Amino acid sequence: MKMNREKMLGEYDVKKLLIKLSIPAIIGMAVNALYNFVDTLFVAQGAGEIAIGGLALAFPIQMIATAVGLMIGIGSASVFSRAYGRNDKVKMAHSVNTALRIDFILALVFALFGYLFIDELLVFFGASASNIGYAKDYLSVILIGLVPLSLSMVLNNLTRAEGRANLAMVSMIVGTALNIILDPIFIFDFGFGLGVQGAAIATIISQSISFIFIFIYSIAPKSSLMINLKEIFYIDWDTVKEIIAVGMPTFLRNATGAFLAIIIYRLINRYAVGDPAIYISIYGVINRVMMFVFMPGFGIVQGMVPIVGFNFGAKNYQRLKDVIIYATKIIIVYFFFGFLFIQVLATGIFGIFSETNNQFFIEYGSQAFRVIAFGFLLVGFQIIVSAVFQAFGYPLRALIITLSRQIMFFIPLAFLFSHFWGIEGIWYAFASADILSGIMSIILLVAEMKSINKLAIYSL
Repeated sequence: MKMNREKMLGEYDVKKLLIKLSIPAIIGMAVNALYNFVDTLFVAQGAGEIAIGGLALAFPIQMIATAVGLMIGIGSASVFSRAYGRNDKVKMAHSVNTALRIDFILALVFALFGYLFIDELLVFFGASASNIGYAKDYLSVILIGLVPLSLSMVLNNLTRAEGRANLAMVSMIVGTALNIILDPIFIFDFGFGLGVQGAAIATIISQSISFIFIFIYSIAPKSSLMINLKEIFYIDWDTVKEIIAVGMPTFLRNATGAFLAIIIYRLINRYAVGDPAIYISIYGVINRVMMFVFMPGFGIVQGMVPIVGFNFGAKNYQRLKDVIIYATKIIIVYFFFGFLFIQVLATGIFGIFSETNNQFFIEYGSQAFRVIAFGFLLVGFQIIVSAVFQAFGYPLRALIITLSRQIMFFIPLAFLFSHFWGIEGIWYAFASADILSGIMSIILLVAEMKSINKLAIYSL
């Protein structure tokens, strides 16, 4: 089985292989995005538009926890893939076991910190009297499930790195399907009637089952992950450094997303005409739907990364070049259709999130979403280039790409545009930052492909 996976990553037609690995990742990532999407939809129908803002205010904490899991997961998957390509079994084992132990510690510490300072954090994020109760009810439960959530992200990335993309997909489907079933039972009056707190309970139960499912398969004899359940306190610190170095761009991208959400909430509080809670709820819907749109894009690069990492480690440069070019074409076409999707269906999307058919919520929200979606036309380049650099083990280059969109462009533009155009300036800043970072990514991608071309020629 292992030799078949090595042959698959190193010899099979790259176009067919990318599709083979990407489709399960796309389905899995899209299904995973349904966690928050479904929670938000059911909460909107059960508690109203303002309750959506409560979930949005919990988002920064969830994003940072997600950032930890993805940092360790993607970093360890990159280390594992390159070691797999070299057939370095010792490094393969270190990358897996060290990743799981470090992730457990970090997620547990973060959850405890969140509990100790939950009120202070929500006020700092921009909570108001009308939505802080919803936010606290939701977040106080979500914190309980951070450890299994984070560990399942690590194992999902590692199982894809060993060529078992279907397992990662099924794990996500199991969790999301259970979440969809449990949400109405815990939220609405015909069940437990717990409102936003019920949504959180359904989520952590589902995430825990998803983790148990993939963990059982990861310790099975067919797995190449070599999980060691005996030496639970042993950590290889050299591997920790490598995992964090490679995964840091992913952490910064997601953690910066949390930081940006806080900035957005505080700018909304500054420039809102009337109750800022309705604008925070509007952003909450946009954010949830954007996650749903973006996740299949991330699924494409998740399918690409094991192929890139393996063939980079094996010094198969022609194959490396082919898969990067093909993945880039697919992701650019995908985000173009994502742009069209938002332009056509934005009003309908906000309509299903409005329990009271609030016309301001629907009309203003759909207008803002259409503006933001213009950035989709170039954002795919940023996603591809960052993933390629991470798969190569080039954390600094991936970091530059990650920071360009969110730190270098969005934050200055958000403050500048909101100063001149109020809250509307925030939506303009989103689109502008995506376009500018996309242009920079194109330049870097062209330069990297030239380097790969030279290596391909020299290796002949």
